[in-house]
Amino acid sequence: MSNAKYWIIGLAVVVAAGLLGRAYTYKFRTQQTIVVTGLGETEFSSDKIVWSGTLTAEAPTAAEGYAQIEKSKAKVLHYITSKGVDTKSVVFEFVNANKQYQPLYNANGNWMGQRFTGYELRQRFVIESEDVELIEEISREISSLIAQGVAIEAYAPDYYYTKLDDVKMGLIEKASADARQRAEKIASNAGTKLGRVQSARMGVFQITGANTNESFSAGGSFNTSSRQKKARITMRIEYRVK
Repeated sequence: MSNAKYWIIGLAVVVAAGLLGRAYTYKFRTQQTIVVTGLGETEFSSDKIVWSGTLTAEAPTAAEGYAQIEKSKAKVLHYITSKGVDTKSVVFEFVNANKQYQPLYNANGNWMGQRFTGYELRQRFVIESEDVELIEEISREISSLIAQGVAIEAYAPDYYYTKLDDVKMGLIEKASADARQRAEKIASNAGTKLGRVQSARMGVFQITGANTNESFSAGGSFNTSSRQKKARITMRIEYRVK
C-alpha cells in the first residue's frame, strides 16, 4: 500500500473520530436542558361595540323604494339620537337597488320566462361606540320601530377591546413566569439548578368568550361575539441546567 493510501485512511479516521466526538458532545449538551410550557390567561370586558342593521324596502319603482328607505332612515336616526347617541357614530352605507323577477310556468310546469315585479332596496348602517351598555340596549329595542313601519334587519353586536397589545404583553410576562416556576420545580426535583434561557417560543394568541366552551384555533381565535372575553397565550421555553 502506498504512502498516499495510508495518509487518506489516517485522515478518514481522524475526521470520523471528530464527527463522533461532536455528535456525543451535542447529545450530552441537549440532555442538559429543561423544556417547559408556561401559560398566561386573563379575562376582561370589551370596551368597544360595533352594531349594524339593514333597512329594506320593496316598491314598483326605484324612486318609490328610495323614498321608503329615507323615511325609515329618518325614524332610525331619531330613535338612536333620542337615546343619546351622537350622529357622528352612525354611518349609513350606499343604497343598493335590485330588480326583482317572478318566474313564469305553463300548465305543464315548464318554465316560460320571468316577469319583472319591482325593486328591492337595502341600506346597511353601522354604529361604533365605546358606550357598550347604551348600544346593547338600542340593539335589543330597535325592533320597536317595526310598529312604525320601519322594515329593518338587526344583527348581533360585535365586541372589541382597544388595548389588546397591553393584554398580550401582560400574558407573555405571566406565561414566562409560569414557565420559570415549572422549570425550577423540575430542576429542584432533579437536584440541579436552572441556567440561562436556551430558546423561547411564543404560542398562538387566543381570544375566546369567557365561560364558554369555545375551542382554540391553530391560527389563533379572535372572538367578537362575547362582551366578556378570555385571552390566553403560551410560552415554550428551554432552559440550560447547571
